[in-house]
Amino acid sequence: MELGHPADAVQRALTSAGVRGMEVIVPSYGPVEVADAVCQAGGVPVFVDIDADTFCVDPAAVEAAVTSRTAAVVPVHQFGHRADMARIGRIAEQRGLAVAEHLDQESSSAEISVRQTNAAYLTRRLTDVVTPSIAPDAGHTFLQYVVRVPGNGRPDRDAFARTLKSRGVRCRVPVQTPVHRLPLFRRDVWLPETERAADECLALPVDAGMTRRELHRVASACNALGGLLQPA
Repeated sequence: MELGHPADAVQRALTSAGVRGMEVIVPSYGPVEVADAVCQAGGVPVFVDIDADTFCVDPAAVEAAVTSRTAAVVPVHQFGHRADMARIGRIAEQRGLAVAEHLDQESSSAEISVRQTNAAYLTRRLTDVVTPSIAPDAGHTFLQYVVRVPGNGRPDRDAFARTLKSRGVRCRVPVQTPVHRLPLFRRDVWLPETERAADECLALPVDAGMTRRELHRVASACNALGGLLQPA
């Protein structure tokens, strides 16, 4: 297995595939380093939407975006959830595309196991947010435990996050701005699931070093906000 940043491996794979001057399909919801890697390899990023449940690139969106200029696709295993490599692989084979996976940062099996246990604990106890989905046979290492905060999109999500932080709970917005809306990569495309995820999602802590008491505090703080942010 090659070491280094996952985006470095993507750039090497795309360079080897000869994508210079060609289109490369990537998700907009995710790390900007992926689009950077495409550009460094001489390709042109084409941004597509994600699956609403897994936050990974939607294979149907990949297939719809393929043109005569498409050379490759970069599936990102988002937040530790594996992309649908079986469907993407079939599309790539049928359309003659290279596949350059953006792999997760390396973790030990022990770390992954503890994160999965911590994630399962939160999933059982959280009541007022939409907890992560795991597609059948996909697997999830929970590099980030990402929930959706229901309500009025970004204003309610941001208020929810501020209140959690004021109560000592670490949380963060996993993707502040989709890549296709950043100045360097701006594209005139509408990606509804990407936009909705950017407005609703919040990452809660499930670090391997967390105690059960800390996890309980996270769940309790979130559940206590169930009615707080609703209109009077």
